[in-house]
Amino acid sequence: MTIALTGSDRSDLAAEVVARRYAHEPDLAERHGASDRARYQDDIRQTLLFLREAVDNESYALFSAYVAWLKVVSVGRAVDMAEVSGALETLMEVLGEKLPGPESRRVRAMLRRAIGDLDHFPAEPPGFILADNPLADMARAYLDALLAGDRRTASRLVLDRVAAGLPVRQVYLDVFQPALRETGRLWQLNRITVAHEHFVTAATQAIMSQLYPYVFTGESRGRSMVASCVSGDLHEVGLRMVADFFEMAGWDSHYLGANVPPADVVGTLKERKASVLGLSVTIAAHLGQAAELIAMARDALGGDLIILVGGFPFNTDPLLWRRLGADGMADRADRAVDAVAAIEAER
Repeated sequence: MTIALTGSDRSDLAAEVVARRYAHEPDLAERHGASDRARYQDDIRQTLLFLREAVDNESYALFSAYVAWLKVVSVGRAVDMAEVSGALETLMEVLGEKLPGPESRRVRAMLRRAIGDLDHFPAEPPGFILADNPLADMARAYLDALLAGDRRTASRLVLDRVAAGLPVRQVYLDVFQPALRETGRLWQLNRITVAHEHFVTAATQAIMSQLYPYVFTGESRGRSMVASCVSGDLHEVGLRMVADFFEMAGWDSHYLGANVPPADVVGTLKERKASVLGLSVTIAAHLGQAAELIAMARDALGGDLIILVGGFPFNTDPLLWRRLGADGMADRADRAVDAVAAIEAER
C-alpha cells in the first residue's frame, strides 16, 4: 500500500476528507470551531494509520478492532454514529480517487465492510474485572483506591496480601492486569480522564517495584532476555510484567521500557548476549516499526534469536506474528516463558 506513508500524506488526505465532510454537511462546520476541525483531522490521520497497517497485513480484524474502539470512544463523548459512518464513507470516497485500481479496491473493500459492521459493534464493552476472577474483590478495591488518588491504600492492600502468602504471579494476573484493562475501558467510555489513567499506571508500576524482593528469588538459569516496546509505543506496563515473569523463572531480564530506538534494542541484544527478544506492540499503528525491528534483529543476530511478540494486535489477529517474522506470540504475561520453551522444543 502506498498511501499515508508520511506525515504530509496523512495530513493532506485528512484535510481533504474534512473539507468534503463540511461541504457535504454544512452544519458540521457550524458546530465545529477551529479546534474541533483540527481534532477531526487528527482523528482521520489516526484512522489512516490503522487502515494502512490492516491493509498491509491483510487483516480486517485489525481495522475492525479499531473501528469498534472508535465507536465506544465516540458514544462516550456523545458523537453521533452518523458522523462516524459519514467520515468513513468520505474517506472511502477520497482514497478511491487517490489510489490506483488494485489498491483502491482493497482499501474500499475494507472500509465498506467496517461501515457495514459499525451498527453491530457494542457501544459499551464488557468490564475486565470478572466474577470468576478469584481476586475480583481485591482488584476492585485496588482500582477504586487508585481512582480516588489513594496510592497508599492500594499499595498496603497488595503488600499485606503478598506478605501473608499470596503469590506475586497471582497479583499480576488477577489484580494488576484486570485493573489496568478496566482503567483503559473507563477512559474509553469517558468516565475517567487521561490523568486518572496515567496515575493508575504509574502507581501500579511503583507498587510492582515494591514487590521486587519477591520477584528476584528464583535460582538463575544463566540465560538472558531483552524486553522492549517498539519505537513510538509508550504503553510499557504489560511488557514489564512479561520481564518479571521471566525473572521469576530464573532468567536475567533486561527491561528497556517504552519508545526504544531500534538500533539500541539490537545493541542491547548483543551486549547482553540475549537469546530472546520480547517485543511489545500495543496498537496496530506501530506494526510497521515492529516489522522493521524484527528484520534488524534477524540481520544482526541470525536465526538463533527467539523473537516473541505480544500486545493487543496479536490477540486480535492470532496469525499476525507470522506475517511480521516473529517466532511466536504470548497472549498473557504468564504464558511468555512457556511460549519460548515450546519454540525451543520445536527447533
